[in-house]
Amino acid sequence: MDTISIKNPFDNAPVFHMETVSSTMDASRELAAQGLPHGTVIVAGSQSVGRGRTPERVWRSDPGNLYCTVLLRYNGFQDIPKPLALKVGLAVAFAVEDFIADSPCDARPAALVKWPNDIMLCPSAASSASGASAGASSARKVAGILCESDGKTVFTGIGVNVAQTQFPDDLREKATSIALACGAALESDNRFRLLEKFLSHLYREARQADDSWRERLSRRLYLKGAETRFIVGKADSGEVVEGILHGVGEDGSLLLLRNSGAASAGEVEAFLTGELDVYPRG
Repeated sequence: MDTISIKNPFDNAPVFHMETVSSTMDASRELAAQGLPHGTVIVAGSQSVGRGRTPERVWRSDPGNLYCTVLLRYNGFQDIPKPLALKVGLAVAFAVEDFIADSPCDARPAALVKWPNDIMLCPSAASSASGASAGASSARKVAGILCESDGKTVFTGIGVNVAQTQFPDDLREKATSIALACGAALESDNRFRLLEKFLSHLYREARQADDSWRERLSRRLYLKGAETRFIVGKADSGEVVEGILHGVGEDGSLLLLRNSGAASAGEVEAFLTGELDVYPRG
């Protein structure tokens, strides 16, 4: 395990690098058990068992991308920023756009937060609140977020496709990378530049105690104002609701305005678990 020299606003906590790990989440838990401080980062060149929101979903960890976990320590559950996962999403989105702005890219796609834990790259016109659904058909997932907690410690994991230029057939219409979306060749070391930007934004977002995050999120909430399908609870629950994506509540819940065909038509309902059903099944 090597220590890399990048700016870390979390009191200059160490940033470690390993070429290969099972997952950065597992490695971060080991660092926590050793007593490493708040803000410690583990970044890897690849993961053998990277995972997504559900255990059966594996995050493909191809070389040239950013895989990292930030160790965040709090005095207790009540001190963990709410809702942290969405604030992490904002930090990733801002970092990706800052990274693109500093890169020799042919295009300037917008990074939007897909509730609850994905980042989508869309044509730049989709970045405004009024156009959040404008680029939906051409949007592709560029990053995923996974937050796990033991009540006092939060393991904040992200995976961002940076330099990858090829995807398997089953992901080609769903996923992209910064390099592909921008039409630019990027060296794998660029992931460290992106990591530094992410840490800067994460530090600010996690420390915000007011409600201003909702406005920042609203401006870049994927599919806001659009008709959408939502799978309630677990991915295989079979419970689907349809309506207009209205926004996000103070507790981070997804707000849907039920459509005219529902018994509760015209009412805004809040959901704390589930996911947007944006990919064709089968």
